[in-house]
Amino acid sequence: MAAALIACNGQRQDSPTAASDGSQSLSRADSIIGEAKDAGLYDRMITLADSLRNKGELTEIQANFHIGQAYSLLGQRRTAEHFWKKVLATSAPSRKDFDYYTKTGSYLGHMLIVKNDYEGALRAATPVLRKMEEAGSGTPFDIADMLTTVGICQMNLGHSDEAAQNFDRAYDYFRKTIAADTTGSSLPPVITGLLNISIIYARAMQFEAAEPWVQRTDSLLALYAARPDASAGFIDRKRANLALSRTLIAQGLGRADEEKRAFADYLSTQWGGSDEGRINANVYLRRAKRYNEAADNYATMDRWMQQKGMGLSLDNISRYLVGKYQANYSAQRKDTALKVASQVFDALDSAIIHYQNNEAGELATIYETQEKETLIARQQAALSQQRVIGLVVAIVLLTIFFIIYTIVRRRAAQRLMEANAAKERIESELRIARDIQMSMVPSVFPQREGLDMFASMTPAKEVGGDLYGYLLQGDNLYFCVGDVSGKGVPASLFMAQATRLFRTLATQRMSPAEICTRMNDALSGEDNESGMFVTLFLGLANLQTGHLVFCNAGHNPPVIGGNTAHGEFLEMKPNAPIGLWPGLEYEGEEIDDIKGHPLLIYTDGLNEAENQQMEQFGDERLLSILRNTHFDTAQQVIEVLKTEVERHRNGAVPNDDMTIMCLRISPTVADARTIN
Repeated sequence: MAAALIACNGQRQDSPTAASDGSQSLSRADSIIGEAKDAGLYDRMITLADSLRNKGELTEIQANFHIGQAYSLLGQRRTAEHFWKKVLATSAPSRKDFDYYTKTGSYLGHMLIVKNDYEGALRAATPVLRKMEEAGSGTPFDIADMLTTVGICQMNLGHSDEAAQNFDRAYDYFRKTIAADTTGSSLPPVITGLLNISIIYARAMQFEAAEPWVQRTDSLLALYAARPDASAGFIDRKRANLALSRTLIAQGLGRADEEKRAFADYLSTQWGGSDEGRINANVYLRRAKRYNEAADNYATMDRWMQQKGMGLSLDNISRYLVGKYQANYSAQRKDTALKVASQVFDALDSAIIHYQNNEAGELATIYETQEKETLIARQQAALSQQRVIGLVVAIVLLTIFFIIYTIVRRRAAQRLMEANAAKERIESELRIARDIQMSMVPSVFPQREGLDMFASMTPAKEVGGDLYGYLLQGDNLYFCVGDVSGKGVPASLFMAQATRLFRTLATQRMSPAEICTRMNDALSGEDNESGMFVTLFLGLANLQTGHLVFCNAGHNPPVIGGNTAHGEFLEMKPNAPIGLWPGLEYEGEEIDDIKGHPLLIYTDGLNEAENQQMEQFGDERLLSILRNTHFDTAQQVIEVLKTEVERHRNGAVPNDDMTIMCLRISPTVADARTIN
């Protein structure tokens, strides 16, 4: 529900109305592109932005802002992300570019939140917020919006205290926005911002913290509703969402009468009675185990999705069809549940192929853009050279020798320039590919009492095939480490598919063995013509009980500490790597309690690291280091191992990607033990 609100109301597809320096050319350029956008001519927006940049009517930042906006409206979010990140890469935006810079941070942050990339959204929004505060620039609402974006990311990453501080700061800026507004036009976006915060708290089950935000939103909505120019549709939808928030809060706090009244208020709104509103109500109905009502609401879902033009993508299958299946199954409507399950299976293959083609198409667009930018730079350099040559010719007419000398030098310089341009293009493409790959693995880890977790990935080349990931759902922590066969770009593309599948299936609360089975079905068979595969260790740990369920798909055995042997390899059942043969059923295992027992998972780039004499690091050396390393933090253990590997290599080029993950669940926060 929160993601839907942010998608609908948070990402404003507006442009800066005028350049800060007041120039007519920039105002004209924005107006021309705005007309194309209003007419739905998004491809033309890209052409216009390129043309106006070449004419000098748009700066590089302004052109990339508009191009990113056009690709976002076209649904090509990865390409939009590429152009918006180019805007945010500017270390010191000029005064006339600053408004474009801050709005880019807002757009990119909202877009990444919608696809649950909270680490990426935080990396995009935090520097923009810092520059806005340092420069004292931006409206109070822009600062409040950026603080809300940062807070939402922190809340989803487990940093509740920091999120609360940023939400409170955002509220102060929202109040300043309203105080400075003489027209009342700021009320709707401020209401939306406050409502998003209340929903984030309710979704995180922090019901007492959510209540004051609901009350603040309700007060502003009443103030807005009293205005003669108020939008009835806006008021109805916000009242519905407020009522549903109150319902979830009352349910979470055990207030049965208040829960009943709040849900009745929700159903009394026009939006609550619509197809979309009924489907949205299932957030509450499924929590309340009112499965028959939820199943009735889902009966209109196919019609609503068709009206909205929503295809059966992976996201829509996960967001809607899985919920429809669970509601009908729990309501004992087995025939309907079976039909929905068949619908899911029928749509899954085409959804995965569509996702892969879409990802490949967007990557191709990015690479094509890089080539185009290189060609433009080359043409500009050639034009500059022609002007210089014209001046030189006028001078060298005095001597034929000087003319010949100049021609020879120019040809040599041209060949060198072309060679350098080709080299820079390749290096640029690889840097982009590396940035894309590194953005797929988390760089921020859960800050949770009793949990110490850290991971590191070091590709042997610019891009690699190793992967790791985690997903924290309440007290349940999914985590995985994998190694794709081969290295370089092919391995990185296969790694991207595996990473996406892990996160998608983990959100459905499947067991590790079932996730491995589903991943194998998706990655093997006729579509895997190159015969690539991935070894994977996948675990699910309960942070309260320490219970660990895991499945090892042909991966190196992890090292578990805290036993009588002072650290040893975990004995496991054999399973085949994922992607080799379709139709396999993977077996899982479990350990009753791993509290106080550090777990180290790694790829063979660690134990098979070679020095210049081609001697491997080895399992015995790995165990010896771990048994003699005092466990201060998971990050410290990983840094010790990386240092020892570099010492062993002694200058040798890495022969494989190296990924290491370490985690420990402690009985208490103060419990600090050695890895042995």
